[in-house]
Amino acid sequence: MDERAALRLLEGELAAAGDDAAVVDGLVVTTDMLHDRTDFPDGTTRYTAGWRAIGASLSDVAAMGAEATAAVAAYAAPTFERDELLAFVRGASEICDHVDAEYVGGDLDGHDEFTTATTAIGRADDPVRRSGARPGDRVCVTGTLGRSAAALELFDRGHTERANELFRFRPRIAAGRALAPHASAMMDSSDGLARSLHQLAEASDCGFEIESAAVPIDDAVRELADGDADALERATTFGEDFELVATVPEESLSVVRSATDVSLSVLGTVRERDHGISMDGERLADRGYTHG
Repeated sequence: MDERAALRLLEGELAAAGDDAAVVDGLVVTTDMLHDRTDFPDGTTRYTAGWRAIGASLSDVAAMGAEATAAVAAYAAPTFERDELLAFVRGASEICDHVDAEYVGGDLDGHDEFTTATTAIGRADDPVRRSGARPGDRVCVTGTLGRSAAALELFDRGHTERANELFRFRPRIAAGRALAPHASAMMDSSDGLARSLHQLAEASDCGFEIESAAVPIDDAVRELADGDADALERATTFGEDFELVATVPEESLSVVRSATDVSLSVLGTVRERDHGISMDGERLADRGYTHG
């Protein structure tokens, strides 16, 4: 079975599964595993790897509308090289500093491939789930989409400095906190916008109507893409961008926009389930990032 089928299987066994993070007595907990071959292209620095790995877990905390508290990482590699290990920890620590959390260590192990498993924790009195979207709510996304798609192409071209910069994203902790009192449903976009909409629709038993012109495509994607259609494709299906996709009542939009520390684009509207998921009136396929 693939990753999504495995997740559905576990959701049937674990009551706390099904959202970006688990919540236990107000404590938000999430974990991720990243591998050299599938998650870190050639040219990715260990500093960027530490930043990105911890950032991925912090993004799950953000998606619950939680305050970030701390993070840890298990670091496994064929050998422990001084400069690489220190760079990883410094990247992990810096991204935590950016969201007022603390990197507090982890574990070391030998492995034939560089691998890291990260855990982030936070707190939320009233976490935002994926299951609360209601017809009439507006569909919003923070920031821009496609940074990681652009980074991957730049890694392939050997432009590693710029690629590493694009790979070091900022988890939307502050935006998640601003959205939390108003959002009816929320998740991060790590699997891509299209797949995130399908996941939200499944959890909320609803449909979506999206306008492609409203999708906030990152400038780096536009520079590298082969025209507008290619740019839109990369921005909606590649994934690994770690923005927040949220549904918000129309009357709350102005308040949310003034409270968030990043741009907030309104993409469309929540519809009844039988509407399905559409973009510009056409069915939007369930395509996005899948872990190898």
